[in-house]
Amino acid sequence: MSNPIDYDTVVSAVVDILEEAETVLPKDVVVALEKAASQESSPVAKEQLEAILKNIGIAAKKKVPMCQDTGILIFYVELGRDARMDFRLEDAILEGVKKATRSIPLRPNAVDPLTRSNSGNNTGNGIPDIKYELVDGSSIKITAAPKGAGSENMSAIKMLNPTEKDSIRNFVLETVLNAGGKPCPPVVVGVGIGGSFDKAARLAKSALLEKVDEMSEEETVLLDDINSLGIGPMGLGGKTTALAVHIKKAHCHTASLPVAVNIQCWANRHASVVLGGDE
Repeated sequence: MSNPIDYDTVVSAVVDILEEAETVLPKDVVVALEKAASQESSPVAKEQLEAILKNIGIAAKKKVPMCQDTGILIFYVELGRDARMDFRLEDAILEGVKKATRSIPLRPNAVDPLTRSNSGNNTGNGIPDIKYELVDGSSIKITAAPKGAGSENMSAIKMLNPTEKDSIRNFVLETVLNAGGKPCPPVVVGVGIGGSFDKAARLAKSALLEKVDEMSEEETVLLDDINSLGIGPMGLGGKTTALAVHIKKAHCHTASLPVAVNIQCWANRHASVVLGGDE
Protein backbone atom coordinates (compact mmCIF):
# COMPACT_ATOMS: atom_id res chain seq x y z
CA MET A 1 0.00 0.00 0.00
CA SER A 2 1.35 3.42 -0.93
CA ASN A 3 1.48 6.40 1.40
CA PRO A 4 -1.29 8.93 0.71
CA ILE A 5 -0.14 12.38 -0.38
CA ASP A 6 -1.94 15.31 1.20
CA TYR A 7 -2.67 18.76 -0.18
CA ASP A 8 -0.60 20.78 2.29
CA THR A 9 2.47 18.62 1.67
CA VAL A 10 2.34 19.39 -2.04
CA VAL A 11 1.80 23.10 -1.44
CA SER A 12 4.81 23.30 0.91
CA ALA A 13 6.96 21.22 -1.44
CA VAL A 14 6.18 23.53 -4.36
CA VAL A 15 7.20 26.57 -2.29
CA ASP A 16 10.43 24.82 -1.28
CA ILE A 17 11.51 23.78 -4.78
CA LEU A 18 10.69 27.21 -6.18
CA GLU A 19 12.84 28.81 -3.49
CA GLU A 20 15.66 26.38 -4.28
CA ALA A 21 15.37 26.87 -8.04
CA GLU A 22 15.35 30.66 -7.74
CA THR A 23 18.17 30.99 -5.22
CA VAL A 24 20.54 28.02 -5.70
CA LEU A 25 21.92 27.15 -9.12
CA PRO A 26 22.45 23.41 -9.77
CA LYS A 27 26.03 22.33 -8.99
CA ASP A 28 26.76 21.11 -12.53
CA VAL A 29 25.93 24.56 -13.91
CA VAL A 30 28.11 26.31 -11.32
CA VAL A 31 31.03 24.00 -12.09
CA ALA A 32 30.63 24.68 -15.83
CA LEU A 33 30.69 28.44 -15.19
CA GLU A 34 33.79 28.11 -13.00
CA LYS A 35 35.51 26.07 -15.70
CA ALA A 36 34.60 28.67 -18.32
CA ALA A 37 36.00 31.47 -16.14
CA SER A 38 39.29 29.62 -15.67
CA GLN A 39 39.67 29.05 -19.42
CA GLU A 40 38.76 32.53 -20.67
CA SER A 41 41.65 34.56 -22.06
CA SER A 42 39.62 37.74 -22.60
CA PRO A 43 39.75 39.98 -19.50
CA VAL A 44 36.24 41.29 -20.22
CA ALA A 45 34.79 37.80 -20.62
CA LYS A 46 36.52 36.59 -17.46
CA GLU A 47 35.21 39.60 -15.56
CA GLN A 48 31.63 38.86 -16.66
CA LEU A 49 31.86 35.23 -15.59
CA GLU A 50 33.37 36.16 -12.24
CA ALA A 51 30.52 38.64 -11.70
CA ILE A 52 28.00 35.89 -12.47
CA LEU A 53 29.68 33.53 -10.01
CA LYS A 54 29.76 36.22 -7.32
CA ASN A 55 26.05 36.85 -7.89
CA ILE A 56 25.32 33.11 -7.57
CA GLY A 57 27.17 32.99 -4.25
CA ILE A 58 25.32 35.99 -2.82
CA ALA A 59 21.93 34.62 -3.91
CA ALA A 60 22.55 31.25 -2.27
CA LYS A 61 23.90 32.79 0.94
CA LYS A 62 21.14 35.35 1.37
CA LYS A 63 18.36 33.12 -0.05
CA VAL A 64 17.30 35.72 -2.60
CA PRO A 65 16.57 35.18 -6.32
CA MET A 66 19.72 35.09 -8.46
CA CYS A 67 17.97 37.16 -11.16
CA GLN A 68 15.36 39.91 -11.02
CA ASP A 69 13.46 38.03 -13.74
CA THR A 70 12.18 35.13 -11.66
CA GLY A 71 10.61 33.75 -14.81
CA ILE A 72 7.41 32.23 -15.94
CA LEU A 73 6.87 29.08 -13.89
CA ILE A 74 7.04 25.69 -15.56
CA PHE A 75 6.54 22.36 -13.82
CA TYR A 76 7.28 18.82 -14.93
CA VAL A 77 5.28 16.23 -12.99
CA GLU A 78 6.07 12.52 -13.06
CA LEU A 79 2.86 11.07 -11.67
CA GLY A 80 2.97 7.51 -10.35
CA ARG A 81 0.02 5.43 -11.50
CA ASP A 82 -0.50 4.16 -7.94
CA ALA A 83 -0.11 7.51 -6.20
CA ARG A 84 -2.91 8.22 -3.72
CA MET A 85 -4.46 11.66 -3.23
CA ASP A 86 -7.96 13.06 -2.78
CA PHE A 87 -7.45 16.52 -4.32
CA ARG A 88 -6.61 18.06 -7.69
CA LEU A 89 -2.83 18.17 -7.96
CA GLU A 90 -3.02 21.30 -10.11
CA ASP A 91 -4.85 23.16 -7.32
CA ALA A 92 -2.04 22.41 -4.87
CA ILE A 93 0.65 23.49 -7.35
CA LEU A 94 -1.17 26.77 -8.04
CA GLU A 95 -1.52 27.46 -4.32
CA GLY A 96 2.18 26.76 -3.87
CA VAL A 97 3.00 29.24 -6.63
CA LYS A 98 0.86 31.94 -5.01
CA LYS A 99 2.52 31.39 -1.64
CA ALA A 100 6.01 31.33 -3.15
CA THR A 101 5.32 34.59 -4.99
CA ARG A 102 4.69 36.25 -1.63
CA SER A 103 7.31 34.51 0.51
CA ILE A 104 10.46 34.26 -1.64
CA PRO A 105 9.38 36.74 -3.13
CA LEU A 106 8.94 36.30 -6.89
CA ARG A 107 8.32 39.07 -9.39
CA PRO A 108 4.74 38.79 -10.69
CA ASN A 109 5.29 37.96 -14.36
CA ALA A 110 2.02 36.38 -15.52
CA VAL A 111 -0.01 38.76 -17.70
CA ASP A 112 -2.89 38.50 -20.16
CA PRO A 113 -1.26 38.26 -23.61
CA LEU A 114 -3.29 41.14 -25.08
CA THR A 115 -4.48 43.40 -22.27
CA ARG A 116 -1.18 42.88 -20.36
CA SER A 117 -3.18 42.83 -17.13
CA ASN A 118 -1.02 41.24 -14.41
CA SER A 119 -2.56 38.60 -12.14
CA GLY A 120 -0.15 39.62 -9.38
CA ASN A 121 0.59 36.04 -8.25
CA ASN A 122 2.22 34.26 -11.22
CA THR A 123 -0.92 32.28 -12.02
CA GLY A 124 -3.45 32.72 -14.80
CA ASN A 125 -5.02 31.05 -17.80
CA GLY A 126 -2.67 28.15 -18.59
CA ILE A 127 0.00 29.40 -16.18
CA PRO A 128 1.91 27.93 -14.48
CA ASP A 129 2.61 25.55 -17.33
CA ILE A 130 2.32 22.04 -15.88
CA LYS A 131 3.44 19.06 -17.95
CA TYR A 132 2.36 15.63 -16.74
CA GLU A 133 3.88 12.22 -17.43
CA LEU A 134 2.42 8.97 -16.10
CA VAL A 135 5.09 6.65 -14.69
CA ASP A 136 5.20 3.42 -12.72
CA GLY A 137 5.09 3.55 -8.93
CA SER A 138 3.22 5.42 -6.23
CA SER A 139 5.30 8.56 -5.86
CA ILE A 140 5.11 11.98 -7.49
CA LYS A 141 8.18 13.84 -8.71
CA ILE A 142 7.69 17.58 -9.26
CA THR A 143 10.35 19.65 -11.01
CA ALA A 144 10.17 23.44 -11.06
CA ALA A 145 11.94 25.15 -13.97
CA PRO A 146 11.52 28.95 -14.00
CA LYS A 147 12.13 30.45 -17.47
CA GLY A 148 13.06 34.08 -18.00
CA ALA A 149 11.81 36.10 -20.96
CA GLY A 150 15.22 37.27 -22.15
CA SER A 151 16.19 33.76 -23.22
CA GLU A 152 12.70 32.51 -24.08
CA ASN A 153 12.20 35.37 -26.54
CA MET A 154 15.28 34.26 -28.47
CA SER A 155 14.01 30.71 -29.01
CA ALA A 156 12.80 29.58 -32.43
CA ILE A 157 11.10 26.79 -34.35
CA LYS A 158 11.21 25.84 -38.01
CA MET A 159 9.34 23.30 -40.10
CA LEU A 160 11.99 21.88 -42.40
CA ASN A 161 11.42 19.59 -45.34
CA PRO A 162 12.56 16.00 -44.77
CA THR A 163 15.35 16.54 -47.29
CA GLU A 164 16.77 19.45 -45.24
CA LYS A 165 18.26 17.50 -42.33
CA ASP A 166 21.67 18.95 -43.16
CA SER A 167 20.19 22.40 -42.44
CA ILE A 168 19.58 21.65 -38.75
CA ARG A 169 23.10 22.72 -37.70
CA ASN A 170 22.81 26.03 -39.53
CA PHE A 171 19.37 26.71 -38.04
CA VAL A 172 20.72 26.20 -34.51
CA LEU A 173 23.75 28.40 -35.17
CA GLU A 174 21.65 31.13 -36.79
CA THR A 175 19.28 31.14 -33.82
CA VAL A 176 22.14 31.55 -31.34
CA LEU A 177 23.88 34.15 -33.54
CA ASN A 178 20.69 36.20 -33.92
CA ALA A 179 20.18 36.06 -30.15
CA GLY A 180 23.59 37.61 -29.52
CA GLY A 181 23.87 38.90 -25.97
CA LYS A 182 20.11 39.21 -25.37
CA PRO A 183 19.64 35.87 -23.58
CA CYS A 184 22.50 36.65 -21.14
CA PRO A 185 25.09 34.12 -22.29
CA PRO A 186 26.74 31.80 -21.65
CA VAL A 187 23.59 29.93 -22.59
CA VAL A 188 22.37 26.36 -22.53
CA VAL A 189 20.81 25.31 -25.83
CA GLY A 190 18.01 22.77 -26.03
CA VAL A 191 17.25 21.31 -29.47
CA GLY A 192 14.11 19.35 -30.28
CA ILE A 193 14.06 17.38 -33.53
CA GLY A 194 10.98 15.60 -34.85
CA GLY A 195 7.53 15.03 -33.42
CA SER A 196 5.10 17.76 -34.45
CA PHE A 197 5.23 21.57 -34.32
CA ASP A 198 4.47 21.62 -30.59
CA LYS A 199 6.26 18.36 -29.75
CA ALA A 200 9.57 19.69 -31.08
CA ALA A 201 9.22 22.76 -28.84
CA ARG A 202 8.47 20.59 -25.81
CA LEU A 203 11.49 18.42 -26.53
CA ALA A 204 13.75 21.45 -26.83
CA LYS A 205 12.57 22.91 -23.53
CA SER A 206 12.79 19.66 -21.57
CA ALA A 207 16.32 19.15 -22.93
CA LEU A 208 17.38 22.09 -20.75
CA LEU A 209 16.91 19.90 -17.67
CA GLU A 210 19.76 17.59 -18.67
CA LYS A 211 23.08 17.90 -16.84
CA VAL A 212 25.37 20.35 -18.62
CA ASP A 213 28.40 18.10 -18.18
CA GLU A 214 26.82 15.08 -19.88
CA MET A 215 26.77 15.46 -23.67
CA SER A 216 26.94 13.10 -26.61
CA GLU A 217 29.54 13.49 -29.34
CA GLU A 218 26.88 15.06 -31.58
CA GLU A 219 26.03 17.60 -28.89
CA THR A 220 29.68 18.38 -28.14
CA VAL A 221 30.43 19.08 -31.80
CA LEU A 222 27.48 21.48 -31.99
CA LEU A 223 28.61 23.15 -28.75
CA ASP A 224 32.05 23.75 -30.25
CA ASP A 225 30.43 25.28 -33.34
CA ILE A 226 28.36 27.62 -31.18
CA ASN A 227 31.36 28.70 -29.13
CA SER A 228 33.27 29.43 -32.31
CA LEU A 229 30.78 32.28 -32.94
CA GLY A 230 32.66 34.36 -30.36
CA ILE A 231 29.56 35.98 -28.83
CA GLY A 232 30.93 35.30 -25.36
CA PRO A 233 29.63 36.05 -21.86
CA MET A 234 26.92 38.72 -21.93
CA GLY A 235 27.59 39.18 -25.65
CA LEU A 236 30.89 40.98 -25.02
CA GLY A 237 33.09 38.45 -26.80
CA GLY A 238 34.99 35.44 -25.58
CA LYS A 239 35.39 31.69 -25.80
CA THR A 240 32.20 30.74 -23.96
CA THR A 241 28.93 31.50 -25.70
CA ALA A 242 27.27 28.29 -24.48
CA LEU A 243 27.86 25.90 -21.61
CA ALA A 244 26.03 22.95 -23.15
CA VAL A 245 23.85 21.69 -25.98
CA HIS A 246 21.27 18.97 -25.46
CA ILE A 247 19.31 17.34 -28.26
CA LYS A 248 16.10 15.35 -27.92
CA LYS A 249 14.44 13.55 -30.82
CA ALA A 250 11.07 11.99 -31.62
CA HIS A 251 9.66 10.20 -34.63
CA CYS A 252 7.78 12.55 -36.93
CA HIS A 253 5.49 12.49 -39.97
CA THR A 254 7.13 11.21 -43.12
CA ALA A 255 6.49 14.55 -44.83
CA SER A 256 7.88 16.87 -42.15
CA LEU A 257 10.97 17.68 -40.07
CA PRO A 258 10.19 20.03 -37.17
CA VAL A 259 13.19 21.56 -35.38
CA ALA A 260 12.98 23.77 -32.28
CA VAL A 261 15.71 25.64 -30.44
CA ASN A 262 15.06 26.69 -26.85
CA ILE A 263 17.70 28.97 -25.39
CA GLN A 264 18.32 29.23 -21.66
CA CYS A 265 20.42 31.94 -20.01
CA TRP A 266 23.33 31.16 -17.67
CA ALA A 267 20.78 30.84 -14.86
CA ASN A 268 19.65 27.35 -15.86
CA ARG A 269 17.37 27.06 -12.85
CA HIS A 270 15.52 23.94 -11.77
CA ALA A 271 14.83 21.91 -8.62
CA SER A 272 12.87 18.75 -7.87
CA VAL A 273 11.11 16.92 -5.05
CA VAL A 274 9.73 13.39 -4.72
CA LEU A 275 6.61 12.85 -2.62
CA GLY A 276 4.79 9.70 -1.56
CA GLY A 277 5.96 6.18 -2.29
CA ASP A 278 5.43 2.81 -0.67
CA GLU A 279 4.96 2.39 3.06
